[in-house]
Amino acid sequence: MNVRKKSLAFSVLAATAILAIGCGAARPSKYYALTPPSGSTTSSPGDANGPSLLLGPMMTSHLYREDRIVYSSEHEQMGTYETERWAEPPVEMMQNILLRKLRSTGHCRDVNTLRSGAHGDYLLRGRLYDFKEVSGRNFVARLSFDLEMHDTKTNTTVWTFTYSYDEPVGEKNISSVVAALDRNVQRAAGEVSAALDQYFSTHPSK
Repeated sequence: MNVRKKSLAFSVLAATAILAIGCGAARPSKYYALTPPSGSTTSSPGDANGPSLLLGPMMTSHLYREDRIVYSSEHEQMGTYETERWAEPPVEMMQNILLRKLRSTGHCRDVNTLRSGAHGDYLLRGRLYDFKEVSGRNFVARLSFDLEMHDTKTNTTVWTFTYSYDEPVGEKNISSVVAALDRNVQRAAGEVSAALDQYFSTHPSK
């Protein structure tokens, strides 16, 4: 009996040790970033006759204020990957890319963030709705958001912009999803910049 008890006790201890080792071997997190547009990270002088633009905050779900990569089905059931993460929250990456893209055009006198304390002729702000992987009949990287620009002197909305596009994902893996979202964001930044240029060309600064 004593031999059986000792054997049983040893088996329990061995099993506990194996479980402890298994629990301790957690998968390391992987972090991904978007490609920043060429251009200065600080405001530099642009068109002296152009407008001064402030980039305000983008409202969004708490999911896009955190660093986990979001996935969903066509039926809008959503979740997040545990170990696949963004280097920064998606909403912050979007704001930084828009900021650098708008600065790179040189069509504005200057472009600053609202939190910088600078003054501007216009305030650009918006809402981010989707920044995620979507699986189903098609495997895509979905990006959608709205922007609106206010004249700071009159406090009126003078320009609005809506973006919604599903970028095809080549392969069913996280690296391909990140690459597709990156392409989608670069496409969106280019369209925003072009649309603002068109507005300012027809509404010169006074």
